[in-house]
Amino acid sequence: MTIKAVVFDAYGTLYDTQSVATVTDEAFPGYGEMITQIWRLKQLEYTWHRSLMRRYEDFSVITRDALVYTLRALGLKYDTRVLERIMDKYVHLDLYPDARQVLADLKDYKLAILSNGSTDMLAALVRNTGLDKVLHATISIDSKRVFKPSPEAYSLVEARLGIAPAEVIFVSSNPWDAIGAKAVGFNSAWIERVTPEAMAESSRNSDLIPPLTMFKALRMQMDELGLAPDYRVHGLSAFAKRLLSGPVQTSPAPT
Repeated sequence: MTIKAVVFDAYGTLYDTQSVATVTDEAFPGYGEMITQIWRLKQLEYTWHRSLMRRYEDFSVITRDALVYTLRALGLKYDTRVLERIMDKYVHLDLYPDARQVLADLKDYKLAILSNGSTDMLAALVRNTGLDKVLHATISIDSKRVFKPSPEAYSLVEARLGIAPAEVIFVSSNPWDAIGAKAVGFNSAWIERVTPEAMAESSRNSDLIPPLTMFKALRMQMDELGLAPDYRVHGLSAFAKRLLSGPVQTSPAPT
């Protein structure tokens, strides 16, 4: 099957969610890394909780609620001005250094984002980083009112691009997302930014595991969900190189 489209997750894949640490540490010196990791963990948890409860709120609300939870849990005092300054970073996240070049290298494919991000958040983020000029579509799950990895969320790709899942490669650094896409018939690529060897090294001879190491252990290692991605590479540029070098041997998703 010919690949016609490459669809990327946004947060953690094209955009570095860890870049919020620049503002969290400015606002709360000494707490920046702790805030950043708890915030992201709760943000993801809230998407899954709300999907299961069928009590949808868009990603901007979830992101704010997760931040409020984090500051409260750490006993940190804040006002509206501080909250807004931190939240604003989510529409000015840093691109990963190779993201822009990878999109240029893959210009012969139809390129899109499929994200849990709300329509307004994504539009601002993509515009602020100039990706609106290279993407064919920026797709939010808003219209389905359910978050990835729900199959309904991934169905938006075919509805928007008019391309069947078998002709799409979905790219994510979030293991559960790469597997969620694989489960509904996409070819999938996992950007493995942290290897098990690196994890072992980072925690060796340490009595206190840092927050970032714990985050990587919980959210950046492949989940045991009975499926494997078609591509397993260590960065966006490595993925583009593999794709452009020829077709990948894909493994079928279970029916």
